Amino acid sequence: MDPADVRRSYADAEPRPFWLSHPDAPAPGEPLEGEVEADLVVIGAGLTGLWAALLAREGDPDREVVLLEGERVAFGATGRNGGFMDASLTHGIENGAARWPGEMPQLERLGRENFDAIKHAMGRHGIDAGFEETGELAFATEPHQAEWVGEAVETARRYGWRAEAWSAERAREEVRSPAYHGAAYLPDGRGIVDPARLAWGLARAARERGAHLFERTPVVALSQEGEGVVAATGAGVVRARRAILATSAFPPLVRAIRRYVVPVYDYVLVTEPLEPDRRRSLGWERRQGLTDMANQFHYYRLTSDDRVLWGGYDAVYNFRNGMGPHLDERPATFELLAGHFFETFPQLEGIRFTHRWGGAIDTCSRFSVMFGTALGGRAVYAVGYTGLGVAASRFGAQVALDLADGRDTERTRLKMVRSKPVPFPPEPLRWAGITLTRRALAKADRRQGRRGPWLRTLDRLGLGFDS
Repeated sequence: MDPADVRRSYADAEPRPFWLSHPDAPAPGEPLEGEVEADLVVIGAGLTGLWAALLAREGDPDREVVLLEGERVAFGATGRNGGFMDASLTHGIENGAARWPGEMPQLERLGRENFDAIKHAMGRHGIDAGFEETGELAFATEPHQAEWVGEAVETARRYGWRAEAWSAERAREEVRSPAYHGAAYLPDGRGIVDPARLAWGLARAARERGAHLFERTPVVALSQEGEGVVAATGAGVVRARRAILATSAFPPLVRAIRRYVVPVYDYVLVTEPLEPDRRRSLGWERRQGLTDMANQFHYYRLTSDDRVLWGGYDAVYNFRNGMGPHLDERPATFELLAGHFFETFPQLEGIRFTHRWGGAIDTCSRFSVMFGTALGGRAVYAVGYTGLGVAASRFGAQVALDLADGRDTERTRLKMVRSKPVPFPPEPLRWAGITLTRRALAKADRRQGRRGPWLRTLDRLGLGFDS
């Protein structure tokens, strides 16, 4: 496809997350003004913070809970992700098995229970989040990746999941693309959801159960005061016994997080709704969530109105943890994404993208949520999901509540919860190391998956970098 046509395909796209453009998006809530007191203050109204507020009220209806959001509900990673809901708590079975092999049967059981609890909660609270339990297909997009299909299937079966290894012909029959050389199909514990509608529904449910939610209320400082904490905002103050920080990739309010989490930008395109002929040209009748097996991978899915959401591949770290609205636009990455899209689905040539956006992922070196305490145990944090956190966020909220309340539970006894990832080095070594790793991963993809000395060293140290 001509590069100029590729650029034209997204030139007029709205630079805003598709999910947040929904016509039924709720009006913004009121900001906090003045002083309030609470038993628990939760900072950040993404999925982790929303679950924490709701579960806290459900667990103890007498507990005063205040939830503070600097922008709008779902403004950050919650409203910018692909909407893949995966039962894994460890950013995939392979990642978990490499880090906590002895706990994986337990972690997978807890993941299944958490996934089912989310479905039950959506029904109980009347949350219409467009959830579809579609399963997932992971495609081999290069001949050498076909060898990995069997390994992925074997690993999934080892931990009790149904899984099928598909040939190139079977994969292309299911989803019609010349790019496929096989696929691993996992039908259970994986689905797609509208993450913004899920967040809006959780916000409504938390309010209905008595949580106080303030939007457009950025917290500028969190400090210890006596036996509790003080969260200071521009126009108000919350004094609380305990705090939960669900701040994702945003600048942390406590020093304890800073070494472990970096913001990495991910980018997404969404097409116009597919006309019936174009829709039929794809197959894809079971509407599975799709990904591929490369180090730099794409994720893609259908929306409820039959658009294709296409994201991933690039994972961009900006020097000194750079963040800001100016980084939501990256023409070079949009051009790369659009080019890969039309290589995967040449039958969609000429289609236009209506939405394009970027957003920061809270990345840590183990690729899955990490926990800890600060301010003498008065503040608890759950951050570092590195994507794939739509379902894991509820588990993260439960662990954070356990830690805030000082409860000894099955969750808090997990090594995954008690351990920390390897910290990132300070700048400029941080930027240099992440940049070198990205280049090494791209090189490995070009070399039939063969990992060079740098990646092998990181593997031995338990470090890495995931797109």
